[in-house]
Amino acid sequence: HYMINFREVFARQVITNFCQEYTKGRTPNPCIRCNQYIKFGALLKKAISLDARFVATGHYARIEFDKTRRRYLLKKGYDLKKDQSYVLYMMTQEQLRHTLMPLGKLTKEKVRKLAQQRKLGVADKAESQEICFIPNNNYGEYLQEYLPRATKPGPIFDKEGKILGEHKGILFYTIGQRKRMGIAVGEPLYVIAIDRERNAIIVGREEDVYTDELIASEINYIDRERLTEPIKVKAKIRYSAQEAEVILTPKGKDKVQLKFRQPQRAITPGQAVVFYRGDEVIGGGTISSSCLTKKNLLK
Repeated sequence: HYMINFREVFARQVITNFCQEYTKGRTPNPCIRCNQYIKFGALLKKAISLDARFVATGHYARIEFDKTRRRYLLKKGYDLKKDQSYVLYMMTQEQLRHTLMPLGKLTKEKVRKLAQQRKLGVADKAESQEICFIPNNNYGEYLQEYLPRATKPGPIFDKEGKILGEHKGILFYTIGQRKRMGIAVGEPLYVIAIDRERNAIIVGREEDVYTDELIASEINYIDRERLTEPIKVKAKIRYSAQEAEVILTPKGKDKVQLKFRQPQRAITPGQAVVFYRGDEVIGGGTISSSCLTKKNLLK
């Protein structure tokens, strides 16, 4: 067997990007970057250089080849509670061709039983949703240590431009956040926009967090080369979100507009939005803006 050190590429492509995104007022998903640049980037490239035909992963998702379309397709895992297709939308045809996902047709419960039968050490390992490189899942402490100069206090405004208080630094806030605001105005207030240019946080009521439109960039399609006309699909705006009906419209070479049938809560720049049709992943991209963000930035 081989032991391969990807520490440098992980630091460059995942950790540095994670921190830089927060300085831009965005909320990144480092697991997607890790899949893109480590598991199906550096690792797959190394495996092929060693004459391996495939890389097998433990993702709960499925890869199938469609003879009619002559394309590899990415589909949800049979265990929908553990489905990980959302974090795999960026895979290319070449990556799909060289990847095996044997757990895609199994439930997590079945996998645990198989591991117990074989007396594997991970059989009873507790599940974790935490980011692997952040101790105690404390984002704020990690960012403050990694980017001490980027922690700059600034104003907290309401939608009308009235100053309500001071924030600790835009690194510590995300769209939809309510707790740890440090302001008391007699009613619950939520982050509805982060204005990087003014180093400001804009807050509003619960209803202000909802919007029905977004723009996404860095688009990757799996079932096709490109999108040439609007289509109806379903989309998820974060890993834990429910799929929602949308009209997906191409906007130039690398952007799309999503118009939701029902308003969605806390559409967050930096997060991934993934498009589905049934159990098939059409593609996805990175949320760059929403009409919520635009209308609530200070004028």
